[in-house]
Amino acid sequence: MTSFRFAVNVTPKPGILDPQGRAVEGSLGHLGIEGVSAIRIGRRAELTVDAADEATARAVVERLASELLSNPLIEAYAIETIGAASSTVGVGAGEG
Repeated sequence: MTSFRFAVNVTPKPGILDPQGRAVEGSLGHLGIEGVSAIRIGRRAELTVDAADEATARAVVERLASELLSNPLIEAYAIETIGAASSTVGVGAGEG
């Protein structure tokens, strides 16, 4: 078995109300930021799948994304392959 790392990014489908995105957009003027629009707020899940090959691992992630991690009526998801190390730990801009 080999371990494969994936990320599943879930966002509201186009046309679905996104109150968090609208709130962020409404705050931009207070920060003096212009030229940013169409903000969509979502969530990201990173996971490791042990499988015989990448296609089998991706099929597991596809099932998880469509049946558990997203609501297919109002959300879209995208699956990406990521490196072996998790990207959940890091220093943001202006920190450190």
